[in-house]
Amino acid sequence: MDIHLILGLALSAGIGLSLGLIGGGGSIITLPVLVYVIGVDAHQAVGMSLAVVGTASMIGAAVHHRRGAVNVKTGAVFGFFGTVGAYFGSGLTYLFSDGALLLVFATLMVVIAVLMLIRERGGKSGAAPTRSSRVKAAAAGLVVGLLTGFLGVGGGFLIVPALVLFGGLAMKDAIGTSLVVIAINCAAGLAAHLSYGGFDLGVTALVTALAAAGALVGAALSHRAAPRQLRRGFAVFVIVVAAFLFAKNYSILL
Repeated sequence: MDIHLILGLALSAGIGLSLGLIGGGGSIITLPVLVYVIGVDAHQAVGMSLAVVGTASMIGAAVHHRRGAVNVKTGAVFGFFGTVGAYFGSGLTYLFSDGALLLVFATLMVVIAVLMLIRERGGKSGAAPTRSSRVKAAAAGLVVGLLTGFLGVGGGFLIVPALVLFGGLAMKDAIGTSLVVIAINCAAGLAAHLSYGGFDLGVTALVTALAAAGALVGAALSHRAAPRQLRRGFAVFVIVVAAFLFAKNYSILL
C-alpha cells in the first residue's frame, strides 16, 4: 500500500475523532488530506469529503443521542435550512478552478481558526445557552449549509456556537446536535454533487470507515474529556494547513 494512502487513512481516523469529541473541526482538513496526501482531484474530493464527514457525523450523533445529548427539534430546524443551502452551495464548487477552490477553502480555514482562538481567549468555550431564536437559527443553518455544499466541510465550528447562541442549547447538547446537522447537510450536498459525476468509491469507503471508527472513540470520550486545549491546538494546526494551501496555490492570483 502506498505510504501516502497509509498516512491519509491515519489522518482520516483523526478527522472522525475530532468530530466525535468536539462536534466539528476534523472536516476542515478532510479536503486537504484527500487532495495533497491521497492525491484526489479537488472537485472529486469535495464530494468524497461530504460522504466521509456525513457518515462519521451520523455515527457520532447516534452515540451522543444514546446519552441524551441531542436536541432533535433544534437539529431539525438547522438541518432543514442547511439542506437547502447545501443543495445550492454544491453548484458553486464547479464555478471555480482547482486552485481557486483551494484558495477559498484556505481562507475559510483561517477565518474558522481565528474564531476558535478568539472563543478560547474569551473563555466562551463553555458558554451558557441563550434564548432560542428560530429566525437566527434558520439563517445560521442556511449559511452553514451553503458552505457545506460548496466546500465539503461539515461546519461544526460554526454550528456548535450557533446552536448555543441561536438555538438555546447547552454546550454539551450543542456538540451532539451539531453532528446531526452536519450529517443532514452532508447528505444533501452529496446528493447534489453526485449529479455532476462520481468518485473513487473504494478510497471513499476506506477513509469513511476509519473516520467512523474515530468518531465512535471521540464520542465515547467527549463526556469525560475537557476539549478546550484540543480546540486551541487544532486551531493552530488549521492555520498551518491553510498556510500550506496558500503557498501551493497563490500563483493563480499573479
